[in-house]
Amino acid sequence: MMRPARALLPLFLLPVLLTGCGADKNGGTVADSADLDAAARTWGVDPELVYVTEVSGYTVFQASVGEYEDEFVTAYLAEERSTKFGLFAGHGSLTAENCTKQPLGEVTDKPVTCEHDGDAWYREAGESHEYAVPIDAVLIHLIADADKVDRAVLREAAEAVHRPDDAELAALLPATDSAGT
Repeated sequence: MMRPARALLPLFLLPVLLTGCGADKNGGTVADSADLDAAARTWGVDPELVYVTEVSGYTVFQASVGEYEDEFVTAYLAEERSTKFGLFAGHGSLTAENCTKQPLGEVTDKPVTCEHDGDAWYREAGESHEYAVPIDAVLIHLIADADKVDRAVLREAAEAVHRPDDAELAALLPATDSAGT
């Protein structure tokens, strides 16, 4: 079930990245489970919630990676523009019956519209929109302001959601200070 404060607040205050389990859609291998477990413990989330995505022109905002209301979250920032979208991974599901009843992030006073698009749901409410991607018992939300990030970008992100490989997992973790070594 979506929490009302889940999506938009983190986009502005603490953008976060989502990660998960399984093989990378691009053919890579998932990060070692011990490394993934350790990273998830650092963030205070279930390892099965750690997912990443890839969108041309966007990179992970490393400072946003973490936990928010029992979800794994992160933000992706545009390299050439000041736009971003959030990736949120939590336990839950969307169905035709409950899709319009669940708020889209913090937008609780606007009606939610839902459109099934492939294996995902495209949802709109107020000035926000998202793709919600179900993978096993995990529901991954890719959320942005509709006037700043277009649907095609969110769709590309939804299609590229996967478990992180070793390099992607390392990019999510805080840089270690190697000064003086």
